[in-house]
Amino acid sequence: MRALKRLRRSANLTQEAMVDALNAFARRLHADGRIAKPPTFSVRQLSKWESEKAPPPWPHPDTRAVLAIYWKRPVEELGLRPAAADDAPTAISVPMISQAPPSVPVLATASSSPLTDEAPPPWLAETTTGTNRSGEWRIAPEEVDFLSAAADDNYAIDQQFGGNRLWRPTRAHLLWTHHMIDRGIYDDPLGQQLHALAGKLTTSLGWFCYDAGLQAQARQYFSEALNAANYTGDDMLASRTLSNMARQAVDLNKGREAVRFAKLGQRHAELWNAPSLVTALLAIREAQGHARLGDVFNCEAAIRRSWQEWERGNNERDPDWALFLNLAELTCLEGMCRLDLGQAARAQTLLAQSEALQDVAHSRNRGMCLGRLSVAAVANGDVDHGMSAASKALQLVESGISSTRTAGQLKIVHDGMLPHRRARGVGDLLEQIRAHVA
Repeated sequence: MRALKRLRRSANLTQEAMVDALNAFARRLHADGRIAKPPTFSVRQLSKWESEKAPPPWPHPDTRAVLAIYWKRPVEELGLRPAAADDAPTAISVPMISQAPPSVPVLATASSSPLTDEAPPPWLAETTTGTNRSGEWRIAPEEVDFLSAAADDNYAIDQQFGGNRLWRPTRAHLLWTHHMIDRGIYDDPLGQQLHALAGKLTTSLGWFCYDAGLQAQARQYFSEALNAANYTGDDMLASRTLSNMARQAVDLNKGREAVRFAKLGQRHAELWNAPSLVTALLAIREAQGHARLGDVFNCEAAIRRSWQEWERGNNERDPDWALFLNLAELTCLEGMCRLDLGQAARAQTLLAQSEALQDVAHSRNRGMCLGRLSVAAVANGDVDHGMSAASKALQLVESGISSTRTAGQLKIVHDGMLPHRRARGVGDLLEQIRAHVA
């Protein structure tokens, strides 16, 4: 039995269901810019690939890419082989920097098409890999470590400056990682690292798109990261991704969805015995969903659980992506819940405490806190403090914060202050805000 047929049956899919899944997956890859054109799959075509009576036809390059990415293995492992006439390279080899001989340019492409957000970089087009004598492109562990460190650097930059300028380089890193997975030679442990890296980059890319206001793209990447987590059994990645999805759902005014994501994240967290910091994060995400729904009882219960877990203290197993949840941030998140519940005075007190605790390493979060503090103060009738908080948020934007979410919060501040535009200084502040969020 061919491997492709065995995999389909192990996934409990009929040929018709498999074709539908592949066509939908191809459309997503095309929308993501990872393939030039979405191929169309058919039952007849799939039957030929699965048949053992004759050598199966060699798929088109984009078709091969979809199959390889969907099943997370080279198409040769699916039982597909090129005909003898197709063995010759059809594109320029693209070696990694560590593999390129000094006399060979590092990047050589078979296409001069422009680099855009809609299409992958030309050096990620169909290639034959490797420059060594055997024709293999062997992935070095150092290359994976380098990309993983770059992902961590981008996450730290996001915490301080926002994600507007990070989603493009992260997307390029993700494309290259998938290229390494699909075309490179590596052993099983390194393969596991590559797949883990791809998941890490995918959920980070979703977060950066979310922060940049690209909500549809963010939901797509979050879904892809969650699919990868489920496929590989990576419950930590699932917990992280569901936490991100819950946060986005609140901003999209989908409170029930946020609660569902947060609770599912909690179940995944139990499966890897997550430390208290992760449990606290998922509990406050649930609380935010309840708050958006106006459910005071369940929101209060989730807030209490979050603080109880957080107060257990840090653990050496705390993942990097949860370390932002310090005292300042948890106080801010509770303040956001109180604001959504209409408890303006309590929200103002909490958000003012949070703002005073925020450090320079979390400037983007401080900007978000200041915006909400301004909204809470104005709702509480404290226009002077609302103006002060909004002015500080503007200063952060002018200092280099590139977060569409922060700008959106300033727009909410602007609209909330309009009824007070005749008060001293409010008119000037409104003009400054319009200059930044127009």
